[in-house]
Amino acid sequence: MSFLDQLNPQQREAVETTEGPVLILAGAGSGKTRVITYRIAYLIEHIGVMPESILAMTFTNKAAAEMGERVEKLVGGLSIAKPVISTFHSFCVRVLRRDIEALQIPSATPGQPPIGHSKKFVIYDESDQQSVVKSVMKRLGLDDKQLTPRTVLARISWAKNHMLDPQELYLQSADPKTEKIAHLFEEYRKELRKANALDFDDLLLEATRLLKSSAAVREYYNRRFQYLLIDEYQDTNRPQYELMRMLAGTRHNVCAVGDEDQSIYSWRGADIRNILEFEKDFPEAKIIRLEQNYRSTQNILQAASSVVANNIRRKGKNLWTSRQGGTKIGYYEAPDGENEALFAADHSAKYLREAAQRGETPRAAVLYRTNSQSRLFEEAMRRYGLKYHVVGGFSFYERAEIKDMISYLKVIQNPDDSISLLRVINTPTRGIGKGTIETLERLALETGLSLWGAIGEAIRRQLLPQRALAALQGFQQLLEDARAMLAGGYVERLLETSGLAKSEKAGPLEENSQSHEDDAESFSFGALAEQDTLPASDTVPVVPYRDDLGPGNDDELTEDDLNVQGEGKEIGTADLLKFLIDRTGYIKLLEEEDTPEAFSRIENLKELVNAAMDSRDRGESLDQFLDHAALISDADDYDERSQITLMSLHAAKGLEFPLVFLSGLEEGLFPHSRTLLQPDDVEEERRLCYVGMTRAMDQLILTRAVYRRRYGSDSPEASVPSRFLEEVPVPLMEELGRRRSPARVGTRVETGSSARPTGRSPATYDAGNAHYSYEDEDQSAIWKGGANRGGVAANPSRQKPTAPVKPYNSIENIAEFFASRGKKFTIPKTPVEAPTGKRGFRPGQKVRHPKYGEGTVYHREGEGEEAKITVQFPRFGLKKLVEKYAQLERA
Repeated sequence: MSFLDQLNPQQREAVETTEGPVLILAGAGSGKTRVITYRIAYLIEHIGVMPESILAMTFTNKAAAEMGERVEKLVGGLSIAKPVISTFHSFCVRVLRRDIEALQIPSATPGQPPIGHSKKFVIYDESDQQSVVKSVMKRLGLDDKQLTPRTVLARISWAKNHMLDPQELYLQSADPKTEKIAHLFEEYRKELRKANALDFDDLLLEATRLLKSSAAVREYYNRRFQYLLIDEYQDTNRPQYELMRMLAGTRHNVCAVGDEDQSIYSWRGADIRNILEFEKDFPEAKIIRLEQNYRSTQNILQAASSVVANNIRRKGKNLWTSRQGGTKIGYYEAPDGENEALFAADHSAKYLREAAQRGETPRAAVLYRTNSQSRLFEEAMRRYGLKYHVVGGFSFYERAEIKDMISYLKVIQNPDDSISLLRVINTPTRGIGKGTIETLERLALETGLSLWGAIGEAIRRQLLPQRALAALQGFQQLLEDARAMLAGGYVERLLETSGLAKSEKAGPLEENSQSHEDDAESFSFGALAEQDTLPASDTVPVVPYRDDLGPGNDDELTEDDLNVQGEGKEIGTADLLKFLIDRTGYIKLLEEEDTPEAFSRIENLKELVNAAMDSRDRGESLDQFLDHAALISDADDYDERSQITLMSLHAAKGLEFPLVFLSGLEEGLFPHSRTLLQPDDVEEERRLCYVGMTRAMDQLILTRAVYRRRYGSDSPEASVPSRFLEEVPVPLMEELGRRRSPARVGTRVETGSSARPTGRSPATYDAGNAHYSYEDEDQSAIWKGGANRGGVAANPSRQKPTAPVKPYNSIENIAEFFASRGKKFTIPKTPVEAPTGKRGFRPGQKVRHPKYGEGTVYHREGEGEEAKITVQFPRFGLKKLVEKYAQLERA
């Protein structure tokens, strides 16, 4: 039996159409790799083409190796020669090693070697590139803090991907920054040429330039390669497109395989026009659609196709499968982000058990738009004791920017932690170089002091140059200020460092303190474009942030809100992190980089503040937060053979899983807020959603959070359902959360098993009936006021969402969570102790607060009026109060 008999009719047509240009539109899961490898085998075995005259190019070494292995199995014994199957960059290196000297021009000076690269060129990686840019900037006297090498390189790479030279970039510049980058681009190119070096973008550019400028070289490769195959054609950029045109020659035996609905890399320079306009480049082209999907059920395919059909820039396909029906698309609307993660963990655990009982090998994936979303899912998986593997980025607490901030916290907690101190002493750059650090380490060794002690000693004895001493003093002051804030003595430290006497606290201090409070309250941690960050100098004093209490609550003070005049206040880990991020200028430097990677790192820092907020809600101190982070980042618990994979949507392309969770389907998160102003960007976000949905083989679950903590805000903010949820047909969806009332936040009024979100504005919860835990038997929400069509409350813009009844960290919620899973959990009966202090509220006592209502005392610290008590309020969760200001009464 011929191997062609293993193909469906469309696949067979794609394999047997060997002459002329062919565009194969391969839908998700339609077997495109099989078509490419069988086409190569068919050319060799049936057409008699010499293997070495076939060129296949793809994007990753893994894909190229897989293709080579498959072809070897099919035709391994027919010829010693092999077809050329490689990545674009590998092929270009091969071409340039052979013929790059054809680009050289004779030197105008007699006896001098020709100008241009030789065959012995070296390839510079990112680190090498940054070194070149730094040296050029230093030579030109440019400040690498105002214009970072990473920013320069990102812009140079963008120009190269669009085939712009320095002169063209300069002519297109609309601001002084771009003009500087154009000059740096020219100098950078000169330095690489002087070093006989190429970077990765140059490999594509120079190979294309070689084929364009040298007819002899171009004719050689046109004769050599008679058949050309391009994989993932939708991801090609301009240089790759031009390279393909040059290699196609006059025969036009080009087979491009791709899917315009999976073009998701425009931020890397990919141009979707390459696949959309293939017929313009090759009018005689034949288009073959591979529409039979071998991966997913019909329900999953129909849902994904319905979403991507809303795009305008596409050719269109009608995917189908023999796997008719299947499980409906699950939809879970979580009250908050942590609950969303717990749901995914709980459902995954149930799936693993059931798969084991059936004797199957379970594989599940949690997909998210940004890597910063992984934290909650990692913590939920660990809470359930599930092994997981993080792909497409480090584990959250292992990412560089997160480790930097964690190291700052460790040094604040324990200044003698020299390992953490070494990590942050010059992060971000503050002028403390290698020589200074070596001097400090030597001083610490000679004196027996820690590195922190050596810093103080070096400053006291003036052992270093004045510039280094000034940088060390700034670093020392930063950490001392942070420690004072943590201990509640920041105001005294301000007085001490400013030289004011303590007797002058009254009057001027109060006015100054109030002024700083106003500054702190206007600080917006989330609004990057409008953020008024302080200078990166470590010597600028910053007063702790004060959270608003809300309207009508000026006289109710909690420990977190309390501002004791002249005494400073103790602050939480989240506020300490905000202080550190602001004083170090960490986010400001990342903003100035203006690269996708930098924005991703900013989001990670914001998510760390969110984690600290969650820690505060759990009543944890700084050392408990650090312990929690250390356990999460324990690399020994990671298992790359794990049955659960956490990854970004971009990283999931090309993979498949029986169970897939597509999380965070909220406007501003997915689609991402940076894409909402450009229709083409929104279309790419929709394609990304299509890619995520088509990773699922058997079951797909879509999730969103009604409330999500954003950018370290004091309380979660209401979210709006993603537009992609509305584009999934209602009959295909199944609500996974129970409810008594059909009306619910952001959902259409539905009864039965099908439901979906439709609202653009979150409606107001009725505080007495709203659910706040997916584990509750009663998960209903009643609307306040009249509801209009679609279940959205009337005048939603005038209503502000109120906090739901049961926070995720309530004792009752935890008990119900374990009880619903058949696990024993009893609420501890805390004995009520006899009061000994002036008020003397003790753990277990029932109390009443004018704002929070009735609650139960959970924990007490200290005695008398200065005691701090933690109270569990059913509607507001845990609150930590200073007893003499709390206005508590016995219930």
